[in-house]
Amino acid sequence: MFAFLHPARKALHLLFLPLIAFVLAACEPVMMAPGTAGGPSVDTSKPVPVALLVPRGSATASDELLATSLENAARLAMRDLSGVAIDLRVYATAGNAATAASAATQAVNDGAKIIIGPVYAEAANAAGVAASGAGVNVLAFSNNTTIAGGNVFVLGPTFQTTADRLVSYATRQGKSRIVVVSAQDVAGQLGRSAIQNAISNTGATLAGSVDYPLSQQGVIDAVPRIKAAVDGSGADAVFMTSSTASALPLLAQLLPEVGIQPAVTQYIGLTRWDIPTPTLSLPGLQGGWFALPDPARSAAFAAKYQAAYGSAPHPIAGLGFDGIAAVGALVAKGQSNALTGAALTQGAGFQGASGIFRLRSDGTNDRGLAIATIRNNQVVVIDAAPQAFGGAGF
Repeated sequence: MFAFLHPARKALHLLFLPLIAFVLAACEPVMMAPGTAGGPSVDTSKPVPVALLVPRGSATASDELLATSLENAARLAMRDLSGVAIDLRVYATAGNAATAASAATQAVNDGAKIIIGPVYAEAANAAGVAASGAGVNVLAFSNNTTIAGGNVFVLGPTFQTTADRLVSYATRQGKSRIVVVSAQDVAGQLGRSAIQNAISNTGATLAGSVDYPLSQQGVIDAVPRIKAAVDGSGADAVFMTSSTASALPLLAQLLPEVGIQPAVTQYIGLTRWDIPTPTLSLPGLQGGWFALPDPARSAAFAAKYQAAYGSAPHPIAGLGFDGIAAVGALVAKGQSNALTGAALTQGAGFQGASGIFRLRSDGTNDRGLAIATIRNNQVVVIDAAPQAFGGAGF
């Protein structure tokens, strides 16, 4: 966490907020057991046993709220299923790996045909290992792609999907010479790699890469190097991995001050710039581009959740909905191999709480994202989220 700014910059306030807990925990994952992401045979004429692993039972109040929201969203999805019966069994993980492994083992012993959850990367990895011997697949709520593969699929939105979408759009708009700006932490390194992969895959040009220690002084010291990279390469875009809870507000102030003008050099962000709302008033982010889930579908889900439960859903509650939606869509086909790896990764994907998504054979996912900008302190969608795979953005 940064120290407070010098009084001359006090108005910025850096907007530091706690990160959503599921985002890219810096951990060494347990080695995954070998697996082919097969799956048990399913009798689709009977209720299908599905295990939901949530972080209930930890000492953290936010975990209890998250657990409830994920379960509520999963049950909300069950209401939308037609001709499909799911026997949902909820297991508490206490937010830790050991309990998650025990819960996964118990779920398999209880007859679960698939596991949805848990949230945290280490817990999801441990659950995957515990379930792999029985050939049961795990749809984890994590977005940490380092645990993906074998019988573990991550449902959380990934850096690679976001980077691919934004670089593809930028290239179509003539902004193809990109300088990558990233922190020297795990999220920053993974984000930088995702952007560089996207640049390579789209035929854009990596015009430079600048990283910085995650501190206020580290960001300040990096600004002249970013300026030199832009000027020396003729870059027409700066792609930043930092979030609104970290270095982004400071970069948004300092980069224009040294002459990297957003009207000339396009600012692009790997994270959501509309959360929290005060971020929208930062002058340096006006006209910048970022990606977000399909706003219409996200709003519809939030309204449905509010009507059912009398409160707003947790920001990642929609992943609970998505897991059930995917299982329901596959079981509805009436095939005994409905929950195998091959079925889960079918190319058409699924309709989720915030738009279309599909699971990939490497355990990661693709999501249909919209491109947004900030104009007059308001979010404006400038390229709509695709409604099917193979359409715009894919």
